[in-house]
Amino acid sequence: MKFSLIRARASVIALLGALSLCASSASGAEPGLATGFSGALKGCQEWVLNPKSWVEGPEPFKAATGLGDRITPLSKVGDFALPPPALRQANHYWRIDATPVAGFVLVTSDRLPMCHITGAGQGDFHTAIASVLAGPAFQAQWEQTGEQLSGELTSTTFRSRAKPTFGLVVSRATQAGERPGGVQLVATAQLDLAR
Repeated sequence: MKFSLIRARASVIALLGALSLCASSASGAEPGLATGFSGALKGCQEWVLNPKSWVEGPEPFKAATGLGDRITPLSKVGDFALPPPALRQANHYWRIDATPVAGFVLVTSDRLPMCHITGAGQGDFHTAIASVLAGPAFQAQWEQTGEQLSGELTSTTFRSRAKPTFGLVVSRATQAGERPGGVQLVATAQLDLAR
């Protein structure tokens, strides 16, 4: 009887812990992931639309992202973080630490007006990405122009309000938990010089 009570009490404690975890994750985006994604987007825009921020060194560019020491240059990245082949010219790579187990890679180019963001690791990327895309800062800078669902991925296209020839495609899991631990986000932005 005593053993059954101990086991029942342990089950109740485990259930309360699980409910607490669910409630905390439902309350909003993980701040580190949202901040990392938002900073990667700021870096993307800054690199493409304001080359003065990096032409004489990386410090003004890094400051513009608002990420402080959470953004650091890399000499190379894994294939998972590379942009499409046509955009692999004169690339610069930036690691953005979001949490101890997740982050982003920002790829820029000093030859092409583009940037590419990959988010990977563990955590609720789905909620963080959704909160950034729905937030007032993003909405003030980007206008949604389309959305496509393909299997477990949703790709949304945007156009810069400041520079309509600057487009962004953000691809991520359609529902939370569909891509645990691996690549959670791929976003590519380009300035269309032909228009």
